[in-house]
Amino acid sequence: MPTMQAIEIIRPGGPDMLQLTTRPIPQPGPGEVLIKVAAAGVNRPDVFQRRGNYAPPAGASDLPGLEVAGTLAAGDLAGDNPFGLKQGDAVCALLAGGGYAEYAVAPLAQCLPMPAGLSMLEAAALPENYFTVWSNVFDRGQLGRGEGGAHETLLVQGGSSGIGVTAIQLAHALGHRVFATAGSAEKCNACEKLGAVAINYRTQDFVAVLKQATAGHGVDVILDMVAGDYIPRELDALAEGGRLVFIATLGGSKAMIDASLIMRRRLTLTGATLRARPVAFKGALARQLHAKVWPLLQAGRVRPLIHQVFPAADAAGAHALMESSAHIGKIMLQW
Repeated sequence: MPTMQAIEIIRPGGPDMLQLTTRPIPQPGPGEVLIKVAAAGVNRPDVFQRRGNYAPPAGASDLPGLEVAGTLAAGDLAGDNPFGLKQGDAVCALLAGGGYAEYAVAPLAQCLPMPAGLSMLEAAALPENYFTVWSNVFDRGQLGRGEGGAHETLLVQGGSSGIGVTAIQLAHALGHRVFATAGSAEKCNACEKLGAVAINYRTQDFVAVLKQATAGHGVDVILDMVAGDYIPRELDALAEGGRLVFIATLGGSKAMIDASLIMRRRLTLTGATLRARPVAFKGALARQLHAKVWPLLQAGRVRPLIHQVFPAADAAGAHALMESSAHIGKIMLQW
C-alpha cells in the first residue's frame, strides 16, 4: 500500500506531542478528491485538537490540519464540480482534518481553484480564514445589510490573527469602516496598514474609543474570538440593531448580560463553528467566495498575510509560535 509522511498527535499535550510518522495514503470516496499537498495552514483549532479539547467530527481524519493547497491527484470529479476542476489542477481546500500530511482527502465541493497570481503557500493560507470570515461577518453578521446601511462598521477582536487580518481586508475592500483590537504597537501598526483603525486593548478602552470615533453611534458588527468578560462591553459598544458574532471563546464561554439592553437596542447575539457543518453548506460558501472574493484576490485588493513558514516536520515549532501569540497573520507548514 502506498505511504506518505504525516504529522500525528501522539497523545494530548504540548507541541512536542506532534510527531512525524508514516501513514497509508488516504483513498477518496464518492464526491471526494485526493490532493498532493504542497502547504498547509496552522490554525487555533489545530492547537485545541492537539491539547485534546477539539475532537475531529465523525469520519474525519485524526490528523490535524483544516486547510491545504496542492494539486488534484485523483478522485471523483464527476459530481458537484462547479469550477470545472480536473486532475493536475492547482487547488486550495477546506478540510475537516488531515491537512498535516503529504496527501489529503477533501470533498470536491470544498475545493477552489488557486487564485491567479498567488503561490501555493498563499493559497493554503486562504480556506479556513476566508470560509470562516465570509460565513460569520457577511452571512451571520450581515455586514452591509443591517440597519446601518450599505457601509456599516465592523470591530474585529484580535485583528492581527489570521482571522483578523482576513476580516479587516475583506471588510475594508468592500467599503466598510473597520476597527480592530491588538495587544502591541507593532500589531496595531499592522492592522492599520491593512485598513483598520487600531485599538491597543492593553492601553485603551475599546468601548470608549469606538463611541468617540462613531460620535456615540457604536459599531454595527463585532467579530469576537474572546467572549468571556468582553461580552457586556461589546454589547455597550454596538450600535442599535448591531450584531455580535462569536467564533471562539479564548477569554471564557460565560458572561453576565443585560437582556433588557438587547431588547431596547434590538441587538443580535449569534455565532458558529465551521468544522462540523455539512459539505453542502461549505460547498455553498465556496461558491460565494469564488464569486465575491476570488476577484478581489486576483486583483490584489486582498492578500493573505504570512508571518512564518515552517517545514512540515517542525509542526511543533509552528504550534509553539501559535501559542505564543507573537505572530501577525498566518503560520504555515510546507512539504
